Amino acid sequence: MEYKQRVCKKCLIRDMSEEEYFSNMYTYLANLDEEIKANQEIYEERLNICKDCDNLINGLCKICGCFVEMRAAILKNYCPTAPAKW
Repeated sequence: MEYKQRVCKKCLIRDMSEEEYFSNMYTYLANLDEEIKANQEIYEERLNICKDCDNLINGLCKICGCFVEMRAAILKNYCPTAPAKW
């Protein structure tokens, strides 16, 4: 039986090293259930749209405060701008 590594849900960002912070984020993305995860093509398309958006600041969306890499990974999510860009 294969077990997925769990993401620590109780750590504050300020309590993590930069390496732990990014590792935690990418572990979360890697462990998303396939049934809710956007496929790679959709994910990359969304991120490319975000990269060209004036509301992107250091990986965060100014509109909603999310990490765009995490928001874009969930298939049912959408861009929070009005109108939505993806």
